[in-house]
Amino acid sequence: MDSIVVTGNGPLNGEIPIAGAKNACLALMPATLLSEEPLILTNAPRLSDIATMTVLLQSLGADAASLQNDKVLALSSHDLTSTRADYDIVRKMRASNLVLGPLLARAGHAEVSLPGGCAIGARPMDIHIDGLEKLGAVIDLKDGYLHAKAPGGLKGAVIDLAFPSVGATENLMMAATLAKGSTVISNAAREPEIVDLARCLNAMGAQIEGAGTDRIEIQGVDRLGGATHRVVTDRIELGTYMLAPVIAGGDVECLGGTLDLVASFVDKLAEAGVSVEETGRGLRVRHDGGRVRAVDVTTEVFPGFPTDLQAQMMALLTTAQGVSTLHETIFENRFMHAPELVRMGAEIEVQGGTARVTGVERLKGAPVMATDLRASVSLILAGLAAEGETVVSRVYHLDRGYEHVVRKLSGVGAKIERVKGT
Repeated sequence: MDSIVVTGNGPLNGEIPIAGAKNACLALMPATLLSEEPLILTNAPRLSDIATMTVLLQSLGADAASLQNDKVLALSSHDLTSTRADYDIVRKMRASNLVLGPLLARAGHAEVSLPGGCAIGARPMDIHIDGLEKLGAVIDLKDGYLHAKAPGGLKGAVIDLAFPSVGATENLMMAATLAKGSTVISNAAREPEIVDLARCLNAMGAQIEGAGTDRIEIQGVDRLGGATHRVVTDRIELGTYMLAPVIAGGDVECLGGTLDLVASFVDKLAEAGVSVEETGRGLRVRHDGGRVRAVDVTTEVFPGFPTDLQAQMMALLTTAQGVSTLHETIFENRFMHAPELVRMGAEIEVQGGTARVTGVERLKGAPVMATDLRASVSLILAGLAAEGETVVSRVYHLDRGYEHVVRKLSGVGAKIERVKGT
């Protein structure tokens, strides 16, 4: 099993290109199931999760090809040969459930295994199911599969989400594009990935208004066509690499980044004493390498502080001046990185959904283990500022959400390498 070895060696300087958003691309890819015509996605990230979604779509009969060094995905679902999303594929990734809405809308039936993904807490399908049932679907759970049918076709409805779930909003948006009549999704998720999906669907001929607000209106159409769409910048990768020069010191420009993608995160960095500047090419982050000020962080749905940046922010706050408190409100098991940071000398107390972090002068390198996707990169960030060598094992999690981590960080001066497992 591979590991990543990081040795703290001072300031980072240069540019880091930010990839297209994993979470956006994973929602855009199933949109191909809604149309017989090709869907071309540019600025696609090169990740194992994208490969998993590709295999899933191919298992349903879709054609999928990677072009231009895997940065362009050419998808076509002219002939669907199956509407069953098998457990062996779906178990690898939570986002696999996003084929449910499109299959119901296009074919009128689907069998989708309950999904997998990182073990960071319960992420039930109830909100997806309730919404699809309001659109006219009949859904039963049997042998670990959701068996869904739309006997009379999907029909527009008013859907009030119990929680602004990103995945449920995406599934329902896609299903409603081909439903008869109008659909209103209230308490909808507002993330940039939702806006990006709506842009793509509208380019395919859908009629969607209000994406980015908590009320989305969809007027169903008879059919969707093809489109070429550029995947939005990954705001989580952006925030992650913005922290690198803060933790290690230095001056780094994250290419492709914009403030609107990470506004709440930038507000916390400013509170901690970090300078962020929007340039014509991205976001420039400068820090002298001194200890930042302690800040309190509460994760929230967008536009609040992202849960997907909580682990990385904790890595920074381990060496802040003072005591920081992090409240995790989205996933109940998302402090699994804390014991690993403690192995590096951090002082962290976790009680339920709250972590109290007392800043120390400096972390010390140690062998640590990644427990999930965001935890893995938080340990790499911590290693940038630690004294000595940090060895992060189980980095297969990392490959699900970050492309070329070693290349990007070494390109700005980090001492980092990937070591192949035996």
